[in-house]
Amino acid sequence: MTTPDKVRLSTNADLDVSPIGYGGMALSHVYGGGLTSEAARDVIDQAIDAGITFIDTADIYGEPRPGTEGPAGTNEEMLAPLLAKRRADVQLASKFGITGVPLSAGEGAKPGKSGVDGRPEYVRSAAEASLRRLGVDTIDLYYLHRPDPNVPIEETVGAMAQLVDTGKVRHLGLSEVTSDELRRAHATSPITAVQSEWSLWSRDVEDHVVPACAELGVGFVPYSPLGRGFLTGTLTKEQVAGDFRSHTARMGAGWDDNQKALTALADVAAETGASHAQVVLAWLRAKGEQYGLTVVPIPGSRKSSRMIENLGCVEVSLTEAHIDALDGIARAVTGGRNIVPNPEWISGGRE
Repeated sequence: MTTPDKVRLSTNADLDVSPIGYGGMALSHVYGGGLTSEAARDVIDQAIDAGITFIDTADIYGEPRPGTEGPAGTNEEMLAPLLAKRRADVQLASKFGITGVPLSAGEGAKPGKSGVDGRPEYVRSAAEASLRRLGVDTIDLYYLHRPDPNVPIEETVGAMAQLVDTGKVRHLGLSEVTSDELRRAHATSPITAVQSEWSLWSRDVEDHVVPACAELGVGFVPYSPLGRGFLTGTLTKEQVAGDFRSHTARMGAGWDDNQKALTALADVAAETGASHAQVVLAWLRAKGEQYGLTVVPIPGSRKSSRMIENLGCVEVSLTEAHIDALDGIARAVTGGRNIVPNPEWISGGRE
């Protein structure tokens, strides 16, 4: 496969990225034991060589160190030696705003420890901390990970815009915002991208957020585009038994029913000769064309071979009949996409 051309993420910014990105969260402990830092960097290194240059991390990702509070920062620290060698080769995205572990759905979780902070002073301190951990002077795309319900989004984005003015950040993004929050933020300072969950079985963003992005020229970066691994057709119950996914409605009690819901995906994969993952990612790219906006999914994997396979989605052509068949999957899925009890944790709970 030849190295694919980059895409312009937004009409509001000159940020060109690979057609799919690399979701760095998967390299850490969140889905059970993560890779060593050296092994994780090796995986990313090979992905970059293949043409996946849009690297996504966040200050909350990674294993928290004993006795520390707030964002772990260890996923960012893991990336630093790689960035020291390959900063010019990548488009770097990170996120701030979640101040504690939000996964209150699984065993051993600590309800009440999660939270968000969008105060201007926190914006500045979080950015400085991320820059220090990453070992870089500038972050290409800096997201607000979740809006703070106690701080007007205009105040948070205003402080983020100051980071652009001082050269510490190049472009601004938002994660899990409603269409109203996006419009208010964009009126304050141009927003380059929205990152929210969007996939064959998570489509609530199509009601309001995706159309708003298309209207404003904002790119969309779907996280968990492969349904946290479920949509690849390669995951087993045993593989998720040791992490939070087994405690969610979709991948716990709804596992068997949702496997049956993927029949159409298996059929399309067989007809196109593509993997399940390639079909799912090609579907997202096709939906972007339908809505008239750039869509750059950020799947993650601990194997470079999987990421290179994922990149093959750019060569998969789906017919209208394929897309119609895939569109019907969401109606057969059991369980919503939220991974915590708080419905407002995702944009669909606030629309």
